[in-house]
Amino acid sequence: MKIEVLVTGCAGCRALYETVLKAVEEMGIDADVVKEESLERIIASGVMTLPALVINGKVVSKGRRLSLDEVKRLLNN
Repeated sequence: MKIEVLVTGCAGCRALYETVLKAVEEMGIDADVVKEESLERIIASGVMTLPALVINGKVVSKGRRLSLDEVKRLLNN
């Protein structure tokens, strides 16, 4: 599983990245978690609102700081 967290340096972005790492660890998922900070790559993905979460190439959330439970639900889908 490939998980990308599209972020800048804002507090909400950092929080989402940490939440994703915690969810992956707690669930025991074999995943490649990437923190994408390049604005060029983020814009190229079509996302204009951060933070955003991309799972296996699909944008599943944008513009929201998700809770641990919300991230776990998205990872289970």
